[in-house]
Amino acid sequence: MRHVILGAGPAGVVAAETLRGLDADASISIIGDEPEPPYSRMAIPYLLSGRIEERGTHLRKRGDYFAGRGIEVVRARAEKVDAKAKRVHLSGGKSKTADYDKLLVATGARPLTPPIPGIDHARVSSCWTLEDARKILAGIKNGAPVVLIGAGFIGCIILESLVAAGAKLTIIEMGERMVPRMLDQTCGELLQKWCEQKGVRVLTGAQVAAIEDAGKSGVSVQIKDGPAIPAELVISATGVRANAGFLEGAVKLQDGAVLADERLASSDPDIFAAGDVACGKDFSSGEYSVQAIQPTAVEHARIAAHNMRQSGAVRHRGAVPMNVLDTIGLISSSYGLWRGVDGGDSGALLDAPGFRYICLRFAEDRLVGANTLGLTQHIGVIRGLIQGRFALGKWKQRLVENPLQLMEAYLAVTQA
Repeated sequence: MRHVILGAGPAGVVAAETLRGLDADASISIIGDEPEPPYSRMAIPYLLSGRIEERGTHLRKRGDYFAGRGIEVVRARAEKVDAKAKRVHLSGGKSKTADYDKLLVATGARPLTPPIPGIDHARVSSCWTLEDARKILAGIKNGAPVVLIGAGFIGCIILESLVAAGAKLTIIEMGERMVPRMLDQTCGELLQKWCEQKGVRVLTGAQVAAIEDAGKSGVSVQIKDGPAIPAELVISATGVRANAGFLEGAVKLQDGAVLADERLASSDPDIFAAGDVACGKDFSSGEYSVQAIQPTAVEHARIAAHNMRQSGAVRHRGAVPMNVLDTIGLISSSYGLWRGVDGGDSGALLDAPGFRYICLRFAEDRLVGANTLGLTQHIGVIRGLIQGRFALGKWKQRLVENPLQLMEAYLAVTQA
């Protein structure tokens, strides 16, 4: 059996390891298009802040790890998949094609390039690859003015590392609050105040009109209806898009990603998808969407690998959307349907001076979503209540009145 895995990130590596555990004799190849050993993008902020070296981003530390397990790692780019011939057309590597019996697409996502004049300037970078990280580290000096475009999840992940690296940081976010796709208005505004107290300038509801060359001093970031901001380095973190364009015509795509069923199989039963490139089932809504977080990617990978080895062996119930973000020491989180549902109730508590906030969302007497800030003790309980779809009964009203009774509610409904 020939298993080909496109993508050398966490999903690709976990899938390869799972397949090897299931079949000692199968041919397993990981194809990645970066000139690096398989690594985790989630480790890049730790590299930028100096907490780890480059080797610390590598998913497996021993140089002979993959070869020792009979897993071939190929450096090449997938250009096209011929599903009928079961062949991947490649570029940039020694071989021009890779034939497969089962194919896993785990190519992740790629950063979006906003349509801003000057975004291609040499002083502008994304923060997505190790090569990007090297460029950023070379461009940051202690006290150097740096502009970060975008205060979404990705932007806030790297925010802390930029501050730790000594940048004098300005954040420009088009939305009316920080992390608008994860945090509600109250939570996002509190996070902004926290960042400003830590010396970060945050401009929300602002738009970059252009980036202009300023000679040796760097660039000038022109703000629509606002003053220009000088910067030695600009980092663009305006979102990502599934890296699935090369699959056009081979499998069904939805929202630019591979539509994957409960086996993580695509519309072609021999092609599977995992991670940021997969449009998989959302546990909370029952709909299909991209859930771009590493735990979901790893879960996808294990399930897909089992089904590549034995069709229908494991089913995917759907991922619970869950994001936990550490922003200069303040933890924020979102779970499930954090915006709430039509006709649903909610309960919230706010301690603005202490940067503590919790908002629970209910559908009838079930917990379906939440936002928290500055509170970490209930992370597992919230997920457990949502994933277990427990009927809260009288505890629903108690949580509306006091959301901090989560542990008591969990014990009551799970031990009934």
